[in-house]
Amino acid sequence: MKIRRAVIPAAGLGTRHFPASQALKKELFPVVGPDGIARALLHYHVLELLEAGIEEIAVITQPGSEVEFARYFAAPAADYLKKLEKHPDLAREAAMLGAAGDHIRYVVQHTQEGYGHAVYQARDFAAGETVLLLLGDHLFRSRGRSCSSRMIEIAAAAPHRSISAVNRIGPQDLRGYGTIAGRRLAGNPQMIEVSAIVEKPEIGLARSRLRVDGLREDEFLGWFGMHALTPSIFEILAEMIRDGVRDGGEFQLTRAQEIQRSREGYLAYEMTAARRYDFGTPQDYLASLSAFARPGI
Repeated sequence: MKIRRAVIPAAGLGTRHFPASQALKKELFPVVGPDGIARALLHYHVLELLEAGIEEIAVITQPGSEVEFARYFAAPAADYLKKLEKHPDLAREAAMLGAAGDHIRYVVQHTQEGYGHAVYQARDFAAGETVLLLLGDHLFRSRGRSCSSRMIEIAAAAPHRSISAVNRIGPQDLRGYGTIAGRRLAGNPQMIEVSAIVEKPEIGLARSRLRVDGLREDEFLGWFGMHALTPSIFEILAEMIRDGVRDGGEFQLTRAQEIQRSREGYLAYEMTAARRYDFGTPQDYLASLSAFARPGI
C-alpha cells in the first residue's frame, strides 16, 4: 500500500533556540532556499511531501501553537496580496500557501513526555496505516527524486516492515542519533536487515556492537531523520506509556523501534546522494542556513 499520510512532530519547546523560540516556533524559523525565497522550515517539508504524493500531513504541536502554524499556512489578506503583485514569484508562493494548508491537520501533545509520546499522539490520524515520519528541525535534499519519494517507494516494496533512512556518521555524531547494527541485503546493498537499534550510543558500545558491513572502522549508520513506520509502532508506544517504560524520564521512539525490530524485524535504507540539514541548535541553524541556500547537496 502506498503511504498516504505523514507526521511531523513540532511540539518541542525549542529550548536550545531560546529566547527566539519564545516568539516563534522553531519550525517556523525562516530558511532561504536556492531560489532566494524565504520560507518557514516546516514549509519545505510540506512542499516535498505533497510533491511526493502525500495526501495528509499531521503536525504535532503544543497546546495553542497550532494557531501559529495555521496562520502561516493561510492565504494572505487581500491588501497583502495586492503588494505581492509586484513580485510574481512571491505571488505564486502566496497562492500555494492556502492550498498546502488544506492538507495539514494539527494534533496536540498536551504534556511534554518525549519524542515517542509526541509521535503517539498521531495514532488516530494514522488510522491503521503506515506513516512517513519526518524530524521537524531537519531538512533533506537529494539528487534526482526527493528523499520522501524514495522512502515511499521503498516502503511500498516492504509493506509489513518499518524502514528507517540512515546515513554514515562518525564517532563525534553518535551522541546525537539512533544508531544501528545489521547486514546488507544481497542484491540491494543500500537495504539493511537491522539487528540492533541504540539511541545515542557511547563510542565503545558502537565500536563493539553497532557494526554494518561495508563501513570503515569508525564509521556507523545513524538516523537520517525520516522513518516509514507500520501501525504496530503505535501499539508498542501505548504499551510503553501504560507500563511507564521511559529513558531519561521520557518515552522514546527509538526504544519503541527496537521493540518493534525484536518482534517483527526492521529494515534500514542507506541514503546516498542525499544530505540532511540539521537546524536543531543555533550553531547548526547558522551552518545549515548557509549550506541550504546553495544549489546542490
